[in-house]
Amino acid sequence: MRHFLTAAFAAAMLALPVHAAEIGDDGLHKEPWFQETFKDMSDDLSSANDAGKRFLVIWEQRGCIYCKKMHEEVFSDPEIAKYIVDNYFVVQMNLFGDVEVTDFDGETLPEKDMAMKWGVMFTPTMMFFPEEVSEDPANKQAVAQMPGAFGKGTTMALLEWVKNHGYESGQNFQKYVAEKVMAK
Repeated sequence: MRHFLTAAFAAAMLALPVHAAEIGDDGLHKEPWFQETFKDMSDDLSSANDAGKRFLVIWEQRGCIYCKKMHEEVFSDPEIAKYIVDNYFVVQMNLFGDVEVTDFDGETLPEKDMAMKWGVMFTPTMMFFPEEVSEDPANKQAVAQMPGAFGKGTTMALLEWVKNHGYESGQNFQKYVAEKVMAK
């Protein structure tokens, strides 16, 4: 009987997520590398540039099962978390939130209205920005967007591709991922 309980306990422990992501008062998953800002896109981009990092906005919503997957299975990976910390300035947005956001074009709207303006329809959505922008809305300037939950390999490849300006080379991201897979 004792052996059975030990085996049952071990099986139960294996079924638990490796990383239980913290949930904030707003119901969104929290990472220690999220930046607390006033959500002014121009200021946030400037802060990212000053830190020598790329600017990334991640849209999430309360109860999002795909956001949970990203936090518990992808962002919890030490290699991915370190890559983000070393290379990205990340601001979290709430798809249905009321916090004011100031777009690159100067318009200020609640998060939920900015999500509509930017065409964000799915969570999570990661939006990556260039180091220099014009006064166009953010969605017109994003160099890459990743709507949805992807595995560690695809997520890491996108983080590398954006950091290394893969979008400027004319190389399609899907071909970049395929070449990385073939190289292994």
